[in-house]
Amino acid sequence: MKRDKLFLVVLFALFAQAYAFAAGNAGLDESRMKAVKAEEGMSVNKPEFDTEAYAKKYKKITKDGAVMQAMELMQKENISRYSYNALMGNNLTEKPFKIEFKNISEINPEYASFDALGWKKKGTLYIYINEKHRNAPPEAIAALLAHEAIHQDEFASLNEETYAWTLEAATWMKLTEKNPNALKSPSPLVTRENMLKKLFEKGDYTNKYIKKAVYTNPGYKKLPTRSPGFEDEDL
Repeated sequence: MKRDKLFLVVLFALFAQAYAFAAGNAGLDESRMKAVKAEEGMSVNKPEFDTEAYAKKYKKITKDGAVMQAMELMQKENISRYSYNALMGNNLTEKPFKIEFKNISEINPEYASFDALGWKKKGTLYIYINEKHRNAPPEAIAALLAHEAIHQDEFASLNEETYAWTLEAATWMKLTEKNPNALKSPSPLVTRENMLKKLFEKGDYTNKYIKKAVYTNPGYKKLPTRSPGFEDEDL
């Protein structure tokens, strides 16, 4: 009888040690996860984004949870709400944009290095985000979408690109105020956003240096200065 009691005591002690070890490891794993998330520019305090909860809301626009999460960020900020509404259908076509990640080089090999591509087909506007940005922080994707939502017709211009780039920089700055970890992400899209942020700050929060970058961009060398809605030469 005493031997049985002793066995139970030892067994209980072993269970207690195992539980303590598991709990300690759980805390360690959680700390590691937070560190990894911080390094990747993800929010460490918010739960994972529930794609299914927003699938119905964005079903006409996208099936991708990363895009949904970015749009939710855009909706909450005044700086990006115009672009959000445009994506939802308040644009020149009066239809929601279609947004997806895509290997853009499949459309044209010359587009391989593009971060995103706007397209209009049969009266519907499309945004193809370079698939290499799929794991970018949602703040960076939101800033890029704020830019792309400005392009709503077949016409483009240096003025329009200047406005879109400036809005992108301002959106990135605003969103990273709430999640500064995103600024440290190794994502190539974050590299782009941080470059725009520096130009915006250097110009004292005007488009002064962003405009210079647009006007000297070799990809825009064939664009006219003005386009419908962006006729102001002093933009």
